Amino acid sequence: MRFPIAARAIPALTELLIAPPGGRAAKGRPESLIRLLGIGASLAFALLLGACKQEGGHLKNGDAAPAFTATRLDGTPLRFPQDVAGKVVAVRFWADWCAFCREEMTAIEPIFLARKDQGLEVLAVNAGQSRDNVEKFAKKIGVSYPVLVDEGSGVARSYRVIGLPTTFLIGRDGAVKGRILGESDAAVLDRMLADLLQGG
Repeated sequence: MRFPIAARAIPALTELLIAPPGGRAAKGRPESLIRLLGIGASLAFALLLGACKQEGGHLKNGDAAPAFTATRLDGTPLRFPQDVAGKVVAVRFWADWCAFCREEMTAIEPIFLARKDQGLEVLAVNAGQSRDNVEKFAKKIGVSYPVLVDEGSGVARSYRVIGLPTTFLIGRDGAVKGRILGESDAAVLDRMLADLLQGG
């Protein structure tokens, strides 16, 4: 099962693709400023990664998901794909300054809890922040799936991430099945993961 690239258009890097389904936040609302700051940080992150050569463009459906090793918050390494072999994996790239990441990471928790026994794994890979920052943020949101530290952004570069949040859906065969740029809808994500768990 393969999915087309999905995007929700609120982040600056994805709003060029489609119009936001719910429109923009009303003028004067406090979250408007937070979202603008998140957009600016996303653009800075894109420029930072863009300064490093990335050959071959973005990962396509059917490509083998790049292998990596990242550190869990307890200090132990997680090796992908060895440690999640045979599972459907959502690899989510995030940072604490990302205006959309907190709610997304919280929203996927019930999906993970409902589907982990079916073979779902979620890997929340922080892009380029210190372990201290990652740990503080993870404690605030209280998710149970693995939160991983990638201080040098090496994993993000290997996945050719150009903005946050970005999610890759990986099938049981280790191949990329879908890529979500920007803010994702929990119900849509759940349906995509359910299809992969049943047939991917």
